[in-house]
Amino acid sequence: QLQFVESGGASVQPGGSLTLSCTASGFSFDIYAIGWFRQAPGKEREAVACISAYDGNIVSAEPVKDRFFISRDNAKSTAYLQMNNLKPEDTAVYYCAAEIRTACSSGYRPELLRYWGQGTQVTVSS
Repeated sequence: QLQFVESGGASVQPGGSLTLSCTASGFSFDIYAIGWFRQAPGKEREAVACISAYDGNIVSAEPVKDRFFISRDNAKSTAYLQMNNLKPEDTAVYYCAAEIRTACSSGYRPELLRYWGQGTQVTVSS
């Protein structure tokens, strides 16, 4: 089956940190830009961060810049999202997906995204 499997979500207090992972199966991970996305209850899905396939170029959404950091390990077919200084407004289900090209788009472009996983829940609350 062609998909990602996300993991690492948890409940944390404001100011805490988490690292999310998503591992690809069934397709060539290294040829795609990989993005992290999130969807909070009652809200539209939004882009969080993306890393390109070859040059490591990163695009991050303004609300998470300087707090969230995306990386990838092509040998492990895995992408990571290091999240620091978490805020209650970061509460959401986090997903990763492959963009069907090597470079990252800015913003959420669902028509370019493939191989969604089931998501992992992040809850930030005191």
